[in-house]
Amino acid sequence: MRILMLGDVVGRPGRKAVRELLPQLLKEHHPDLVVANGENAAGGIGITKDSADELFSNGIDILTMGNHVWDKKEAFTLLEVEQRIIRPANYPAGTIGKGFTIVKVRDKFDTEVKVGIINLAGRVFLAPLECPFRLGRSLAEKIREETKIILVDFHAEATSEKAALGWYLDGWVSAVVGTHTHIQTADARILPSGTAYITDVGMTGPRDSVLGVKKELIIKKFLSQLPVRFEVASGLVQLEAVLLEIDNASGRTLRMQRIQKYQHV
Repeated sequence: MRILMLGDVVGRPGRKAVRELLPQLLKEHHPDLVVANGENAAGGIGITKDSADELFSNGIDILTMGNHVWDKKEAFTLLEVEQRIIRPANYPAGTIGKGFTIVKVRDKFDTEVKVGIINLAGRVFLAPLECPFRLGRSLAEKIREETKIILVDFHAEATSEKAALGWYLDGWVSAVVGTHTHIQTADARILPSGTAYITDVGMTGPRDSVLGVKKELIIKKFLSQLPVRFEVASGLVQLEAVLLEIDNASGRTLRMQRIQKYQHV
């Protein structure tokens, strides 16, 4: 099983990067499933039906979310009906949407394989949601009754919290992939019990920016210490991702590859 996981898709430039850069990756690596974090897909914050549909039409199979999941009003309706979008599972019971999904995928041998995908949010510097550690282990146990292939998108701020969850879930899931901070880290590795880990998969969006926002605005904010209205940057785009090759029977990750693809002038 080959899974391609894309870093946070930021606004129109991120959707452009998916449209223009993802097709070549699909040809090169032939993933069986493509997952992307879409919590910034609409205007750089939140998600809408149109932005989600655009990503689905350009090769994304499943969208995960994060702390900006509710920043567009229509997300409340969208997450009720769209089964291909999941939000952090550690929101309170009864919250709209779902925090994990199990999808059926056909691998390169045309064998139908089930894949579990869990979305979790961190609590350090973010909202005090339910414990992602206890809930993550509980969901992994539940999903392993159907499949051992499990991908976790851990949308969190603190490197320590992400690393700790990776170790805590080692052997329980196939991969713990960090999102949210928009900078791809160089610590991709496979932990001793077969769980792939990376602190942050990176960003799919405007290349010449500060985390997707116009760099001039962020610099102004740091210099003045005054509130600044964020705007998504424009120009060249990038796509950052990880490619996971997972053993179908054991759920252990065999290979993990960081990907950085850029649009050139």
